[in-house]
Amino acid sequence: MYLVPAILLAAILALLAPGVQRILENALKQRPALLFVIPALLSAVFLAAAVQFDAFNLPLAGLILAYTFLPVACAYLPRHSAPPVWMDFAVIGLLWFPLEFSLGQQWVPKPARNALHLAGYGVSILLGLAIFLLFRRLTGMKYNLPRSGRDFVNLMLGFAASAPVLIALGRAIGFLPPFHWPMQPSPARIGSQYLIILAATALPEEILFRGLIQNCIAQRFGAGTATLLVSAFIFGCAHLDNGPGPLPNWRYMILATIAGVAYGKVYEKSSSIFASAGLHALVDTVKHVCF
Repeated sequence: MYLVPAILLAAILALLAPGVQRILENALKQRPALLFVIPALLSAVFLAAAVQFDAFNLPLAGLILAYTFLPVACAYLPRHSAPPVWMDFAVIGLLWFPLEFSLGQQWVPKPARNALHLAGYGVSILLGLAIFLLFRRLTGMKYNLPRSGRDFVNLMLGFAASAPVLIALGRAIGFLPPFHWPMQPSPARIGSQYLIILAATALPEEILFRGLIQNCIAQRFGAGTATLLVSAFIFGCAHLDNGPGPLPNWRYMILATIAGVAYGKVYEKSSSIFASAGLHALVDTVKHVCF
């Protein structure tokens, strides 16, 4: 059922290899038009998954083709300008908003929605990496494995600083239920849950909100407290349409904004996006296991 999302995740992780990045960067540098091969391949993979789940239809096919080719076309136009330019922000929006608002959900049968949503997530992240990491060669994305033990220290310091605030405020505003010990406190179970959250939620969101949004704002307007707060606020606003609770979910937005400050600071101080993604996954795991 989740074969296509697993294949897309494997491709995302393969791009962590410096050798793979260099080969693909050089290919796109020598022949920029090769960039248009990527949306074609990703669309084919997504539509193959739709066929597998008996969810293929022409409106959905048209939507995925537009979703993959339009950002690539927009990124191709300023190819001679160093990023980030305003068009780069537009490309980020084209990658983010259709998934954020579940565009085209009405064309997907309910039994197929979870798997195809995950596949869409994978397509989005791969497309973003192809455009910004490989084609636009945006610096500061930190899409690499940790290069220093300091990243783990930053992760733990970020958790120590943010967790008490998030828990106390979450309880005070009624977002978090009372604390409870896990019913099955198996390290293997909790560890597997952590890895699933890291792969399915934390890493994709950190690539978008820290590697692209915060990084582009910092490079365009300068790094500093204002950039950190603006980026965290954008991250918080992205949770207004998330449950649990009535929408717009102001409680979730407030907590996500505070968490976004911690994630953004850890991202700034670390060598790899996996530091902020690891903190993000740890916060979410504690929430799911203990509240």
